[in-house]
Amino acid sequence: MDASLLLSLTDRVAALATPSAMHPDAWPLGERVDGWARGRGLILGDPDGSPLGRGRFERLAARVFPTADLDRVDLFARWLTWAFALDDTLDQEPLADSATAVHELYEDLLRAMRLGHARPGARPLETTLVELWDVTGTRMDREWRRRFMLHMEAHRTGCAQEAVNRRTGRVPTPREYAGLRRRAAAPFLYDLIEPVLGVVLADRLTTSPQWVILSEGIADVVSWSNDVASFTMEHARDDAHNLVAVMCHAQECDHRDAADLVLDRIVERLDEVQEAIRALPATMDRLELSPDQRQTASQIAQVLLSVPRAHMDWLTESGRYNASADAAATASGRRPPRMDTLSHLRP
Repeated sequence: MDASLLLSLTDRVAALATPSAMHPDAWPLGERVDGWARGRGLILGDPDGSPLGRGRFERLAARVFPTADLDRVDLFARWLTWAFALDDTLDQEPLADSATAVHELYEDLLRAMRLGHARPGARPLETTLVELWDVTGTRMDREWRRRFMLHMEAHRTGCAQEAVNRRTGRVPTPREYAGLRRRAAAPFLYDLIEPVLGVVLADRLTTSPQWVILSEGIADVVSWSNDVASFTMEHARDDAHNLVAVMCHAQECDHRDAADLVLDRIVERLDEVQEAIRALPATMDRLELSPDQRQTASQIAQVLLSVPRAHMDWLTESGRYNASADAAATASGRRPPRMDTLSHLRP
């Protein structure tokens, strides 16, 4: 099972029919981001020897923002690299099945963000987070920074719950999984659309039912699509935090039938997103948004709507979920580089 299963969605959903555009400077962007990640110690050794090194996150950034200023696309690509490095750290022992370790790691990260500097001797996850936050947060207003930090806290909560489930061997129900997956899938990344575009969304719009359906619906579609692509890798390590595995357990069916159910859910969720988009103008009327606020909301909504196809295209070209590459590395005796796996330890 791999990302190719997702291609059938292009015939079922009009919004997914057209391939995503690519930023014209995607190749030099890749060199910049790779040099930054190596220089900061996020990627060590052979880049093909780890899912993080094979990720090509700059390609995802270049697809989500094909016309944006290159420096801002670069910033988003760095955030993506950092977020996936954090994800890999959280998926490895001793954090994978320890909620306490997850909270300790996040305590250090959030403290560094609030203080504006990392601890002496801090490891790359912490030092690069401070660097990224310094560049990003200073551009934005207080409400945006508060929203971003709340999403960081939600991420910590979701990842800690996943650790508890792994330790106890519990498989979440499909209803439980939707919210859990949304929290554990780095929700703060969607806040970064605003600094990349150089805008700030009206805070009162973010809590409206239509905007919640739009933002959460897109996050669900991206997460569930990712679950299809990553299922083989996660199944190999017996991790049930994947919608294919959840549906297989709940419906007592095989993996391929479960994947078909996931694809059906993606289609249904995108239908809900389209309904929310159609209702958005009336919501902005009710909230009496100014013309500039409406224009900002429209810009952000357009990016959100483009993300599922951009993400799908990235999944087909990224080597992040290439299980055969990991198997080859293991067979050859190469150990994957340590991608800051000890960043939770206090010096």
